[in-house]
Amino acid sequence: MERSRGWTGKGALLALLCVLGGARASSAAAPRGDAAHGKLLYQACTGCHSIDENDVGPKHRGVLGRRAGSVPDYRYSPALKDSGIVWDPDSLDRWLANPQGLVPGAKMYFSVPDPQSRADLIAYLTQLN
Repeated sequence: MERSRGWTGKGALLALLCVLGGARASSAAAPRGDAAHGKLLYQACTGCHSIDENDVGPKHRGVLGRRAGSVPDYRYSPALKDSGIVWDPDSLDRWLANPQGLVPGAKMYFSVPDPQSRADLIAYLTQLN
């Protein structure tokens, strides 16, 4: 009868280290946001957005937890209204990185390629809820 090889000894330790290393790499990929720096970066957004009033883009106060395309008195693209997205840090990060990639046909084309800048902007927006 052949003995089954299970995850024991060095093999189990190596597997555990790989899993933990992957988890650490994943959490390292999402930088911590600095809300004060995000407030400074937000000035670039004010060409289209405001905190409390709709403009070229919708107002941003209360964006976290809000369903995309749901601000009253703002005319959204059908693509964003029908996206089913609820804004949370992850969806905002993906949106800011590539709005057209996340929701093709959305009105927004401006992107924020730097992950730290996105994290800072999201930290700032979180404070506005």
